[in-house]
Amino acid sequence: MLARRTLLTAATALLARPALSASRARVLRFVPESNLATIDPVWNITPVTRNHGMMVWDMLYGRDSDFVPRPQMLAGTDVSPDQLSWRFTLREGLLFHDNMPVRAADCIASIRRWAVRRPLGQRLLALATEMKVLDDRQFDIHLRRPFAQMPYALSEFCYIMPERIARTDPNTRITEVIGSGPFRFIADEWVSGAKAAYSRFDGYQPRAEPASFTAGGKRAWFERVEWIVMPDPATAANALQSGEVDWVQQPQFDLLPLPRKARDVSVLANDRVGVMGMLALNQLHPPFDNAQVRRAILSAIEQRDFMTAAVGDDTTMWRSPIGVFTPGMAMANDAGMQALTAPRDIARSKALLQQAGYRGAKVTVMGAVDNPVTFALSQVAADLFRQLGMPVDFINMDLGTLVQRRANKGTPSQGGWNAFTTTYEGLTMADPATNVGLRGNGTDAWFGWPTSPPLEQLREAWFDAPDETARREIARRIQVTAFDEVPFVPLGQLFYPTAIRSDLEGLLPSPFPIFWSINRRG
Repeated sequence: MLARRTLLTAATALLARPALSASRARVLRFVPESNLATIDPVWNITPVTRNHGMMVWDMLYGRDSDFVPRPQMLAGTDVSPDQLSWRFTLREGLLFHDNMPVRAADCIASIRRWAVRRPLGQRLLALATEMKVLDDRQFDIHLRRPFAQMPYALSEFCYIMPERIARTDPNTRITEVIGSGPFRFIADEWVSGAKAAYSRFDGYQPRAEPASFTAGGKRAWFERVEWIVMPDPATAANALQSGEVDWVQQPQFDLLPLPRKARDVSVLANDRVGVMGMLALNQLHPPFDNAQVRRAILSAIEQRDFMTAAVGDDTTMWRSPIGVFTPGMAMANDAGMQALTAPRDIARSKALLQQAGYRGAKVTVMGAVDNPVTFALSQVAADLFRQLGMPVDFINMDLGTLVQRRANKGTPSQGGWNAFTTTYEGLTMADPATNVGLRGNGTDAWFGWPTSPPLEQLREAWFDAPDETARREIARRIQVTAFDEVPFVPLGQLFYPTAIRSDLEGLLPSPFPIFWSINRRG
């Protein structure tokens, strides 16, 4: 890992270098939220790798701005009357970046590799009895039980790669990038910690429909896109104002006054899905192995306090109260919300702790000092524990150390922990299939490792539900159960702004950066 000063030097050098022979009008210079450390979006599912994947590969289905799955690489789909057989037909003229045609065999191999690593894919594998190539453009998937969410599943970042690459073990990262999307990855220009580069693939065949989130016609107007890594937010803000870069994905909240005052910069609230703040409680050890203790904590949570500490008083940048599903998405609901909206009373919550049998056990709270948002959330959580009479051992560390330590299932004295805060993308928290905090499968669950047979049973019922109405009703029951068992504590929804040069247009509303449709005026 390069030192911070080395990274800043590399970024500065890259800015000083001419953008090859292309004019500035045809090159987009972008500052991502973090470094692109790996190029395999199946092996590594971090947001920055996903964003890279969306540029390079296409999918069988995309999702429109309402998050409804739409055919993308597909010309059509036929489903048998018993819903046990799905036939997929590819559009004509689809090419990989080596100019080889996209075939049905490539699709099946890509689905199989992706499915091992994604919850909806794992569900598909469990239900599939056969995936069969019919010819170069058609393939079938046969099921033992209906799976109404097939299009939704295949629109969840199931990237189509050449068969020979897609046959790579899903637990082994790929080393060669041959895409199927609107941009080619330029491998010999990739410098982890400094830069990644992409060029428009002129052989890509966009759909005729207008672009809408990850669906529709993905028309790339820039010939070249450069990702410039800038770990220092102030450096990125200054580069944007001077015109050295065109787009800063995620300007830091406390630095927003600078770009907002700049004449040639626009600060946009382009993401209305946002991220959810979360408080994780370790349920393997006291005191949070006791559901009554967790409910006492929930009774004291005031989400507004967490959001103002992390983001500030601008309520366009955050929302509370929220439940366990992302507000604005289909599964969000108001069932059981009195657990978070009832008047807060610290004395009452302290009494609930005593009734639960809490007798003064120390709470070890981890805070990542290099992540301003989650560090603020962790400080508010620690202060709340102290108000409730719980002694706190607050441990400062960098994010990398926290990510490693949170996997330790031991007690705090064994290098473990009791609580930490984080954020998760709203797209991930939108439904029971991908909401990591709602798993109740013990030591195989998300960090905190809750055990909840009722949550697991409801999740299975949600998968088997025949339609959206039934799924929404089950989501209500899941939320009520979650407020009773408290697998995690939702802390609010926050929206990261994005900042671009004012001469850019066509930026699509999206929870993450999208590089088609955007263009430079003039």
